[in-house]
Amino acid sequence: MIVTLTANPSLDRTASLDRALARGEVHRVSSVTVEPGGKGINVARVAHAAGHPVRAILPAGLSDPILHGLDELRVPYRTVPLAEGVRTNLTLTEPDGTTTKINEPGPSLDAESVEKLAHLLVLESERADWVVLSGSLPPGVPADWYADLVRALRPWGCRIAVDTSDAPLLALAAQFPDAAPDLLKPNSEELAQLTGADPELLEAAAAAGDPSACVDAARTLVARGVGAVMATLGAAGAVLVTAEGAWHASPPPITLRSTVGAGDSSVAGYVLAHTRDLNAPDRLRLAVAYGSAAASLAGTALPRPEQLNTTAVIVTDVG
Repeated sequence: MIVTLTANPSLDRTASLDRALARGEVHRVSSVTVEPGGKGINVARVAHAAGHPVRAILPAGLSDPILHGLDELRVPYRTVPLAEGVRTNLTLTEPDGTTTKINEPGPSLDAESVEKLAHLLVLESERADWVVLSGSLPPGVPADWYADLVRALRPWGCRIAVDTSDAPLLALAAQFPDAAPDLLKPNSEELAQLTGADPELLEAAAAAGDPSACVDAARTLVARGVGAVMATLGAAGAVLVTAEGAWHASPPPITLRSTVGAGDSSVAGYVLAHTRDLNAPDRLRLAVAYGSAAASLAGTALPRPEQLNTTAVIVTDVG
């Protein structure tokens, strides 16, 4: 079982533009999709499409459209009821794959709802191999909540992945090693937030064939107790660093259509690979294959196993 928590879920409304976005001008939209979203929900959707048992945990009212969307996709979920509707996030995709996201803050959670959500997560995690804590935290939730959840989940023996940014990410890292997860999935900007590196230099060096700066930055987090750091680097692929070694994966050639859900798909790929007892290089291979497949799909579409190109992912041992 893979359990995911999305504390700040969304209805993802994606509009595909007919040309490059220009501020202040009128644009025509070639297509619009509305789907249940949020980083944890995306992970659950990808894993469910691969045939793996999942449970998505989220706050939402019983009549909220996001639950109807999950019902249509047949993704199992458990909820804590909310009076307000979940937020709607707008994504604009251009013909060259450039993606602009406009995200609402989401409804505020009171202390009782936060406690109920944590309790539900812990109960559902009793049967979980992996628990994935993903995305931003809505108003009303303390920035260090992910750290509290990591500690609360430890007694169950499940593995824990965290994919977040900004204040929640920094608050989690401030409580390493006590709150260090089994997998941390930063992008280059988030890796820089945690380590003081330059995000543009990290990605540019990796694109030029030298991932050593990313590896060195990730190693500082492993030294602080994180089990594995998988840093996604856009077109430069990803690096995976554990106490046993480090690897870089170059993605297969694709036509970029949308980056929405690419990082979430990478997390799902890594976790799925771990449940299949694949070794570290092959976990990275599947993660990058999933992320690349997501980037090749239009709008908010998420990849299925038959859309992967694992053989074209080149994994290199970098130390």
